[in-house]
Amino acid sequence: MRKIMRTVENNFAVVTPMANEEEDFLPFIARLKEVLDYLQSGTVYFILDKVSKDGTLDLCYKLSAEDKRFITVFAPENRNVVDAYIRGLKEAYDHGHDLIIEMDAGLSHDPKAITMFLRVLNEGNECAFGSRFINGGSMSDSPLKRRMLSRTGTLMAKLFLGSRMHDMTSGFQGFHAPIVEKIINYPFRSKAHFYQTELRYLLRKKRYLEIPIHYRAPSKRVSRKAISNALSVLFYYFFQRVCFKAKHL
Repeated sequence: MRKIMRTVENNFAVVTPMANEEEDFLPFIARLKEVLDYLQSGTVYFILDKVSKDGTLDLCYKLSAEDKRFITVFAPENRNVVDAYIRGLKEAYDHGHDLIIEMDAGLSHDPKAITMFLRVLNEGNECAFGSRFINGGSMSDSPLKRRMLSRTGTLMAKLFLGSRMHDMTSGFQGFHAPIVEKIINYPFRSKAHFYQTELRYLLRKKRYLEIPIHYRAPSKRVSRKAISNALSVLFYYFFQRVCFKAKHL
């Protein structure tokens, strides 16, 4: 990894919702520590709620007690995964971080890519979006059905929302604090995974750059309820775009 400018290193945070991550917890933390040690900066916020049934919460609390760079936030009031993402962004924003990166746990996203996100955000971009579908990106070890769902989601966003991004469903992304302020105060309609698509659509007018990422590890099944919500939100913004003034943050 190339050395990152000190202006980037000073005050960044990583937000990671956690649920039933006991099996991959230690290797994931080892990779995060490697990046934080290299940059000599950074704070990680773990967001957990009642969905997590194994020992993940205890592991997070233990790590937070040993290493102050890791902060555990237990939010039993969360109703869905979107609440977890927003709560994490709000925690990082309220603590005054200038750059905030959102990523998944369980080794789905490689922490080593954090340096690329910081570099892009330090080069005049307001947002940095991880993409599996551009040159240098990939998606492996996931069921064919889930890979097709991710690609279909992006294609539908391009068709109905006029998106120009190559990947509209990835959850690896980074923002400057003023963008996060807009995100945490916006009434998202998504209740599940379509949140990522809704967010990227709303940020389409900001200065952004897509970053090639490698998505690994099997993905959890997407429920019919989540798919129904995704279609509902997609067509809401489609009709807003066609009949009214298209929304954006």
